[in-house]
Amino acid sequence: MGKTYEGGVPLAEVVRSGFVEGVHRGSVVVLDGTGAPLAAAGDVTSPIFPRSSNKPMQAVGMLRAGLSLADPADLAVVAASHAGEEFHLARVAGLLAGAGLDADALHCPPELPVGDLARTAVLRAGGGPSRLQMNCSGKHAGMLLTCRSAGWPMEGYWRADHPLQRRLRDTVEEFTGEEAVAVGVDGCGAPVLSASLTGLATAYLRMVTAEGDSGAGLVAHAMRAHPEVVGGTQADDTRLMRGVPGLLAKIGAEGVIAAALPDVGAVALKIDDGAARARMPVLVSALRRLGVDAPVLAEFAEVPIFGGALPVGATRPLW
Repeated sequence: MGKTYEGGVPLAEVVRSGFVEGVHRGSVVVLDGTGAPLAAAGDVTSPIFPRSSNKPMQAVGMLRAGLSLADPADLAVVAASHAGEEFHLARVAGLLAGAGLDADALHCPPELPVGDLARTAVLRAGGGPSRLQMNCSGKHAGMLLTCRSAGWPMEGYWRADHPLQRRLRDTVEEFTGEEAVAVGVDGCGAPVLSASLTGLATAYLRMVTAEGDSGAGLVAHAMRAHPEVVGGTQADDTRLMRGVPGLLAKIGAEGVIAAALPDVGAVALKIDDGAARARMPVLVSALRRLGVDAPVLAEFAEVPIFGGALPVGATRPLW
């Protein structure tokens, strides 16, 4: 496999009542509008698993393999890690029904929604886990529809040696400019491909600068035009794309996020311990190094910490 991820440096601190009670380590890279390195901390050249931050590239691969969707919002849900809100579930169910399928065709496991509001609503109604509610159900629906369009078997569509997954791997490697030296199994059961943070940032910059009628251009447009479909009404990447015109952003599990603005630059980062609370403050710091300034960034610059019902500190960037 070659070089392995060496781990990061202190990127954020947790301060409670004026006392530093914890530090989050990680790695982050900032590329300028030409793709040249502008700033970095930690290990940004070794492979990591970007997890769901790979989904936009996988969606491009599906389009290239024959997936055809008339509604850009449907393409957005294929690239989504959705919160499991009703409009998400209806859209994924509609994709499946249009192909004569139902949720039983999905390989992703039954889960409760990842969104707090949606999960609470399901539990209050006496519901439980389902495949449709799993945050990757849109991606899996897209994979099934791609297999149908390409004439590939739907059976085993999630396996790394399936023609679909080989095609998606080619696309991810093309956009990152790197070989996927590690292939794992993601939480949804589909393959997850490795890339360095530099490769991930490069991929996002390529997506936002792609021609509008290309696969990458269509995916980037769909995600930015329908950010609530990509995450959810409370999701961090949704709120970012709403608040920064032209920004493409996508979170991934284990503390990963990537974002890019055309003619401005791109950022990719990983928090080593996977803590979501450190991810956004570090991203804001990185975006500001690119000169990005929007009111929404102030909402993410620090994550409040509470004592009882009162704010007594925050998770804030060190970099």
